[in-house]
Amino acid sequence: MTRHEASPYATVMDDSQLTGRPIVLAGAGPYGGDLEIPEPLVTGGKKWSDVDRDICMHAEQFPTKKWWIAFAVALTFLGLLVFSLIFLLYAGMGIVGINHPVGWGSFIINFVFWIGIGHAGTLISAVLFLFRQQWRTGINRAAEAMTLFAVACAGIFPVIHLGRAWFAYWLVPYPNARGPLWINFNSPLAWDIFAISTYGLVSLAFWYVGLLPDLATVRDRATHPWRKSLYNAMSFGWNGSHRAWRHYESAYMILAGLATPLVFSVHTIVSFDFATSVMPGWHTTIFPPYFVIGAIFSGFAMVITLMTFMRGYFGMKNYVTLNHMESMAKILMLTGMLVGFAYSTEFFMAWYSGSEWEGFIFKNRAFGPYSWAYAIMFTCNAIVPQIFWWKKMRRHTWVLFVVSILVNVGMWFERYVIVVTSLHRDYLPSSWGMYSLTRWDFAILLGSFGLFFTLFLLFVRFLPVVAISEVKGVMDPKVARSAPTDALPANAAVAAHQEA
Repeated sequence: MTRHEASPYATVMDDSQLTGRPIVLAGAGPYGGDLEIPEPLVTGGKKWSDVDRDICMHAEQFPTKKWWIAFAVALTFLGLLVFSLIFLLYAGMGIVGINHPVGWGSFIINFVFWIGIGHAGTLISAVLFLFRQQWRTGINRAAEAMTLFAVACAGIFPVIHLGRAWFAYWLVPYPNARGPLWINFNSPLAWDIFAISTYGLVSLAFWYVGLLPDLATVRDRATHPWRKSLYNAMSFGWNGSHRAWRHYESAYMILAGLATPLVFSVHTIVSFDFATSVMPGWHTTIFPPYFVIGAIFSGFAMVITLMTFMRGYFGMKNYVTLNHMESMAKILMLTGMLVGFAYSTEFFMAWYSGSEWEGFIFKNRAFGPYSWAYAIMFTCNAIVPQIFWWKKMRRHTWVLFVVSILVNVGMWFERYVIVVTSLHRDYLPSSWGMYSLTRWDFAILLGSFGLFFTLFLLFVRFLPVVAISEVKGVMDPKVARSAPTDALPANAAVAAHQEA
C-alpha cells in the first residue's frame, strides 16, 4: 500500500476496538517505512445507506419504551416549572429567597448557568468547523440543539427576575408613546436582552441551515404523503444539486464566521452584569475571560452527559465513538485547569490590590458562612476533572458521565458563590444578611431542566440527531460502498494495533 492508496479512514473497526491511537501500517509508507493513519470516525463498517437508516430511525419509527419513560419524567418536571411560574406571578416575589441585601438570587444564578451551558454547541459547530476538526461531525448537531434549548431556558429568568414579568416588553427599544421614557441602556438587564436575542437568532440560523440536507434525506425516505410534504417544506425543497451544495457550504461558512465571535462576546456581556459594578468581588477585569472559559467548561460537560445518553439509549455508538468522548474529556480537563487558575488569580489579585474590601470578600467566600458552597465549587471544577489525566478514565463511559454531572453541579455553585457572597456582606456590617433558597427556587431550577430535556427528547424524536451529510463526508468511500468484509487491506493491521 502506498501513501496515496492508504485512506485516512480506511479501517473497519468496532467502537470497542478503538484505542485513541493511530494505526501503524508496517511498510506502507512512501519509502517503505511505517505509515500511521487515524482510527475511523464511524465504526462498525457502516455503509452510506446504513447511516441514513440508523440516524433517521428515531424520526421514522414509533418511540421506544425508554424514550417514553424519559419523556414522561422530563414532562413532569416541565409541569413543575409551569405551575411554579404561575404561582410566582400570582403570589409575588416573596415566595422566593431574594431579600435585602441579596437582591440577585437564584434567577440570575440560573440565567448565567444556562447561558453557559449553551456555549459548547456554538464552539463545536463554528470554531471547530473553521479549524477543520472532523471529529465534531458526530456531536455537532446535538450540541447545536442543546444551545437553542439552553438559551430558551435562560431566557425565562431575566423576565421573572423583573418581578412584574408582564412589563418585560419594556426592555425592548421599540417606538412608543411614553415620551421621554426609554429603556436604560446602562442596565445589565438591557444588555442581557440583546445578548440572548442575538445569540439565539444566529444559533438558530446556524443549526437550521445545517439541518437542510438531512431534512431532505428524511423527506426522501418518507412514505406517507403528509410526512413527505412536511419535510419537503422544512427542507425548503432541497434537491441536492451542485448549485444547492455550493450555496449551502457558502452560507454555512458565513454563519460559522458570525457565530464564532458570539462564543466570546455573549458571555463577556453576561460577565459585564457583574464587572461593571463597584461591588467587591465583582469589580474585576478577569471576569470576561473567566466567564467565557467557565461557559465552555460547563457546556462541554453537558454535551458529554447528552452524548452518554445518545450512545446508551439511542444506539449511536458507531457515530459518537469513544474517541469523540475522549476528545471532549481532554477539552474538559483543559478548561477545568483554566477555571482553577482563574480561582487562584482572583485570590492573588485580591491580595495584590491591597484593597481591604476585596481581601475580605474572598476570605469570606472561602472561610465564611458559605465556605461549603465554595468547597463544592472548587472540588467539582478544579479537582475532579484532573482524573482525565489517565487515558483509561477518559474512555470510561461511567466516569465521563459522573464527572460531567459533577462539573455542572460545580458550575452552578460557582454562580451561586459569585452572586451571593458578594451581596450578603457589603461595606456596612449593619446591612449584612443571609440568603437561602426556598422550595420555589428549587422547583423552578428543577423545572428548567424539565424544559431542557423535554425539548431535547422532542428533537431526538422528530429530527436527525446526528448530521448525516457531514458524517458521510468523513467516511471512506471504500468502506461506505462495499460490504465490511471487502472493505480494506488494512484490517490485518487493526488486530496488531489492538495487541499493541
